This record gives sequence, C-alpha cells and structure tokens, in this order.
Amino acid sequence: MSATVDTSATSFGGALLDRALAGTPTGESPLTHAVELPGRDARTAPWPEWLDARIVRTFVDCGIPAPWSHQADAATLAKSGRHVVVSTGTASGKSLGYRMPILSTLSENPRATALYLAPTKALGSDQLRAAVDMTDTLAQAGLPDIAPSDYDGDTPVEVRRWARANSRWIFTNPDMLHLSLLQGHRRWAHFFRNLAYVVVDECHSYRGVFGSHVALVMRRLRRIAARYGADPTFVLASATASAPGAAASRLIGAPCVEITEDGSPHGPRTVALWEPPLLDVTGENGAPVRRAAGSEAARIMADLVVEGARTLTFVRSRRGAELTALGTSRLLDDVDPDLPGRIAAYRAGYLAEDRRALERALSDGRLLGVATTNALELGVDIAGLDAVVVAGFPGTVASFWQQAGRSGRRGQGSLVVLVGRDDPLDTYLVHHPSALLDKPIEATVTDPTNPYVLGPQLLCAASELPLSDDEIAEWNAEDVAHRLAADGDLRRRPHGWYVTSDTPPHGEIDIRGGIGSQIAIVDGTTGRMLGTVDAGRAPATAHPGAVHIHQGESFVVDTLDFDDHVAVVHPEEPDWTTSALEVTEIVVEDYLEHRRHGEVDVALTRVQVSHQVVGYLRRMPSGEILDSVELDMPVQTLHTRAAMYTITPELLARAGVGPERVPGSLHAAEHAAIGMLPLVATCDRWDIGGVSTALHGDTGLPTVFVYDGYDGGAGFADRGHAVLATWLAATRDAIASCECRSGCPSCVQSPKCGNGNDPLDKDGAVRVLDAVLGELTD
Repeated sequence: MSATVDTSATSFGGALLDRALAGTPTGESPLTHAVELPGRDARTAPWPEWLDARIVRTFVDCGIPAPWSHQADAATLAKSGRHVVVSTGTASGKSLGYRMPILSTLSENPRATALYLAPTKALGSDQLRAAVDMTDTLAQAGLPDIAPSDYDGDTPVEVRRWARANSRWIFTNPDMLHLSLLQGHRRWAHFFRNLAYVVVDECHSYRGVFGSHVALVMRRLRRIAARYGADPTFVLASATASAPGAAASRLIGAPCVEITEDGSPHGPRTVALWEPPLLDVTGENGAPVRRAAGSEAARIMADLVVEGARTLTFVRSRRGAELTALGTSRLLDDVDPDLPGRIAAYRAGYLAEDRRALERALSDGRLLGVATTNALELGVDIAGLDAVVVAGFPGTVASFWQQAGRSGRRGQGSLVVLVGRDDPLDTYLVHHPSALLDKPIEATVTDPTNPYVLGPQLLCAASELPLSDDEIAEWNAEDVAHRLAADGDLRRRPHGWYVTSDTPPHGEIDIRGGIGSQIAIVDGTTGRMLGTVDAGRAPATAHPGAVHIHQGESFVVDTLDFDDHVAVVHPEEPDWTTSALEVTEIVVEDYLEHRRHGEVDVALTRVQVSHQVVGYLRRMPSGEILDSVELDMPVQTLHTRAAMYTITPELLARAGVGPERVPGSLHAAEHAAIGMLPLVATCDRWDIGGVSTALHGDTGLPTVFVYDGYDGGAGFADRGHAVLATWLAATRDAIASCECRSGCPSCVQSPKCGNGNDPLDKDGAVRVLDAVLGELTD
C-alpha cells in the first residue's frame, strides 16, 4: 500500500483517503493501494476538406473548435468506404468520428440513410438528442432534412410509422433490428436501398452469447442491404480493448481497420483500491464476513457527496443499486435533510419515462449521487462528475476503465475507488494492484458458430430471404443447416434454403439470452409491472419467497410461473435477504481436447448440466444466516462447454488430502476457480458455473468442472482451458493469501453455491491446486 496519497489530481476525496490511511482503531486501513495516473494532452487535426463548411460551423458552434486526431482519422476512413473501429478511452469523443461522414453523406445525397445501434437505451437516447440538435441546426442552414428518430421498444406506434416513412437516421438497438427491421424489411425497402452507414456503438459490450447473436444479426443486416443494392460502411466505437480490429471484423463479418491512438485530453486521476473491514459476525459455517461492498460504497459515496463531489457508484446488480442508493440516503439524512432527495438509483428494468427523468436529473446536476448498474457504463454524456465508486470488480479490465472514465470529463482531475467484494477475484485484485492497473485490456470473446446461436439465427435469416449454399458455407453452418432440415425446420430447394413454417421465428428468440428469456415482475396487489428478470436466473432470484427491490420499494415473490413468464410479488419490507440453494449434476457428452499430465488429466468438454433450485437461505444484513426454506422448482437442463481436470487419489494422498477431505478440498478449489476465471476471460462470475465431485461417473476420478452458463457455450471455458496453468496459479495465490483461517467469501465461499458452501476445505484446496500445478509444470 502507498504510504502517502497525493490527491492533487482531484479537489475531492482527499479527506476520505486521509481518514482511510489513518485506519481503524486497531490500526487497519481499508485502503490497500492508491496511485495517481497522469493526464493526457490533446492532439488535434484539421477539419476534413470533404466536410461541408456549414457542418463544420455547426460543430464549432457546439464547442468543438477542431477534431482530435482519432476522430479525423476515423471519419476519413469511413467517408472513403472503409469499415473502421475506433477503440479509445471513455469521453474521447468517438461519436464525432461517425457524425462527420454521416452528416456529410446524408447532406450530399438527400436519399441516403444511416442506422445507429446501441447496446443500452440510455446511450441511444443520449446520442439521439445530440443528433436531433445538430440536424435541426443544419436544416436551418439550408441542408436537406435528416429527421433522426428513435425506433425501439419504447417508441409509440405512431412515431414508429412516422420514422419508417420519414427518418433518414434511425436510432435503435440490435434487439429491435432483429425483431422488427430485418423481419419486416419489405416495409423498410427504401431505407435499406439507400443505407450508407451503420454505427455500432460500444461494440466491446457484444461478447459471449449476446455478442454471438449480434454478430449473426450483423450478417443478416448486410445480406438484406445487399438484397436492395446497398453496401453500407460500418463504423464501430469501442472502449480500449485488445485487438479491436479483429473483434470488430468478427462481429460484422467483414475486415475492419482499427484506430487506437487516442488524441483526446484527460485530466489526472487518482485510483484507490479499497477492502471493506471484517465484521464482528460470522456467516455460513462460521466464516468471517466483511462489510458488503454495496454498504461500504454507500458510506464512501455519502462522504464524497458531503464534500460536494458529484459521484456515480457502479454496483453489480439491480438490487444492489437500490440498496446502495437507500444506504447513502440514510447516511446523508443525518447530515443534511435536503441531500437524500439528490440521491437515486438507476438500472435496467425501469419504465422508459423513469429512466429519462433520471438521466436528465443526473446530467443537469439536480442529482449529486447515483447508484447504478452498468446501464450507465456506456456512452451517456454526463459532464462534470468528480468521482466514481466501483462496488465490486465489474468482470473485465475493459469495463473497469470504462466505468472509471465516467469521471473527470472536460479535463478536470477525478477520483476512482474500487471497493472489493467478499470474493476471491476482488480480494486478489485489491492486494495485487498490478493485475488490474498494469494488465492489458482483454480481447472480446464471441463465437458466431455456436450451434445453439447459429440454428435459430439461420431460421430467422431464411425467413427473411432464402439462404444460398454460398451463404451457408460463409457462415460455417453446413452441419447446422442439415440438422435443421432433418428436423423439418428448413427445406433445401433449387433456389436456396427455405423455412418450412409460415410463422417467422424472430419473436421466439431473445438475442440477449436465448428463447423466452424474460420473466415479468408484477405487483399482485396493484397489477403494476415492476420490471423484468432473465428467465435463466429467475429460479435463483425470483423464486417464491425471494426479496425483490424496485426503486426503493421492497417486495416478496409469491409465485413464479414459467408458462406465463410472470412472477407475482407483494409489498413487504423484511429485515432479511435471500439466496438460492441448488443441486447440480453434470454429464460429459464429448471430449473436444484432452491432455494427460502425469496424474492429472485436463480436458475441454461438451457437457449436459442439470440444476434445480431446492430452497433458499434467509440472511440478515450482517451476513448472519436466519434459516433455510425448502422449495420444489423444475429441473433446468443446459448443454454447454466446460474446462475440467481430474486428479488421482494417489496424488491427492501424497498432497496430504485424505479421502475424507477430498469433497471439501475440490469444492473449495472449484469455487475459487470460478471466482478467478474473469481474470483471464471476458466474463462475469454469474456467466459461469461449476461442479466438483470426489468420484465422477464419467471419469471415475476426483473431478472439477467449470462450465459456461449458456447453451452451446460462450467461449469462457475455452479461454480458461487454454490458459489453465495461469488461471489455477492465480486461484491458488488468492486462496493462500486470504487472511481467514478456514475459508470465507473472500477466498473459497461462493454467493451462488447451491450447497450452502458446505463442505469447504480451504487448506485442502491449496494442496489440490499445488498438486495439479506441479503436474502441469512437469
């Protein structure tokens, strides 16, 4: 830990960090590391010669005297017809790189059109507002009317009709492109015929199964445009990422030029790593418990708001955003009764009008502090933020820097605080700062050949236009197409592949998570819809008895109906929270890769995972377990990919792990490995699962599996298998360095364990991993 902290980078946070350095009465300090990162000077370029003087004047009047170098480079490449991805930092003005060629081309050609795609509604709305302001000004200057318009799930029917008939710049998202524009392409014929540009904003967010679906939606978009004679240029914007050109090319299915040299200025930034203190209570099986990251973040945000800092706090869940905002408000109420009214939560699942009101209040300064999920991570232009608090590592280094970059706009200094959760990866990072601050940004993982993604996407494409043999081959989909034909879903005819059903399959697919993947949360007393939850997580988060929080109101789930896709709740304010208990079984279906290292076998496999929620724990805010409640929920089955290793009983015995210790030792090693996989793969702990057993039926040996939580896999287990030694070595270090005696949430306990974190053997896990790593090294 730094002995002193130079807070000259920001006028805020100095008192907070000084108090943290002073430590607790016992001398412990929650501040494990702090560093000041230098600012960056601007590099500008001349306005492109091809840009109309009236457009230049509009940009200048908006406060942009000259483009930064990366903006000018991207714009010129796009104007020349080259697909381009701009991968630079948060607040680096990537949007100007696509606005210049779009406004130029749409002004020169009064029929030309453009399509903008955003991963979140907040980002899309923010970009639309800016586009409307600019095009209104250009229309007044005599340039052709562009009439930008939104077209998403919140857009009224009459506005959709108007947009389809009149707008030349449509702002939407991949979901709506999939469900509406591509399916109804004949109604959009004039738009696709003149499509000049497609903007894919924050494209690094398209990863895993969602990214694989979006990659195939992009291929469907390109073939529909080609059907009408258009060949649009793609302009992609990304946070700083590894190999952005390769990732963007994989996403759109065509070569992309990458621009990574950031010409924008940025003020200095203080980054602090923070570990919440241990509490005087015990959790599951007597393990020590740290103060929750959300509670600690609420304290930090309250302190910063009192100092006058406009603060954004990122938390990992919708529920966490609500609780953190409530906690901050309660703390501020003791200081100034006016301050709690300037604190709010922001997350997905709110109604559109609620989100828009919160965005305006945050942008104009009426709100001083906001607790948010990653819904505000991307793109929304929030000027003047002084500090960002990140409650729990967000899963990737790219996301951490994206969230951190929300502060310090317009060149001012800023403060970023990462508050570690009671989690192996967070604990590892706050004590190994170089693994975060000096680590290269990850590459984006997508797999458009995943048969569980490719199959339904092929049906959608064929229902839009018959698929040719060349297109099937280009998508590497021959096997999937023949399987669909054998099932009677596709039919091969002389002029291509056709769907056999008259009903388009688009509505059956949710590209963010599979088929029928949303459960509505409904207040049974009023009939009010409170939001949605992914169906795959509903058994664990919306089961009967689960606590659900919506905009500060607390509800308890009464029923969960998968047939009707609805969970009915009633208002209640219990003193406890809930966590699900699950039973999981795993069967090996195929070995994709298999290597033997002495007495350890390592494999990448296809597996079938069956899991069932059998109950839940009621837990007090302190972490203390109140009781356990049984449930009878349906069994869910998943076909996916897993990284696995086996270890012989003889090697375990030599490592000091006798038969009675094997279940707990493997279980603890599995938990910690799940927690550490995001260190080497672009995933979240909740994207993956694991199973360990002292004697697996397929291997006949003690075995550990870590699998992707999506049908067909998402590339995470593949990445873990590819760097297994690095992954397991970091896992071993995270367990061994934890200060607890017999295991805790910071090392081997898991918040999603279906067995109540029992049995767990911390020392045995270290011994298992030492033995495995010894064989891998040999």
